[in-house]
Amino acid sequence: MPTQLEMAMDTMIRIFHRYSCKEGDRFKLSKGDLKMLLQRELTEFLSCQKDPQLVDKIMQDLDANKDNEVDFNEFVVMVAALTVACNDYFVEQLKKKGK
Repeated sequence: MPTQLEMAMDTMIRIFHRYSCKEGDRFKLSKGDLKMLLQRELTEFLSCQKDPQLVDKIMQDLDANKDNEVDFNEFVVMVAALTVACNDYFVEQLKKKGK
């Protein structure tokens, strides 16, 4: 039986490939693929954002090799950065409650 971390890794891989197969290179996310993934999988995150250019900015930040697509490695960087930010927020909230 897989561990929770192994299941989380499997989920990340499956989610990436669910969206990467929609347009262009089936192993990369186009801008449209990325937008759809963000809208469907990070709904709460996007609902808090007011910037209409957010997807463009995220795409620019993630696309390290500037091929106008996001590969799996670039996707993992985004998920890791968001996870770190969420953890930092969580820790701050715990510190405030503790004081």
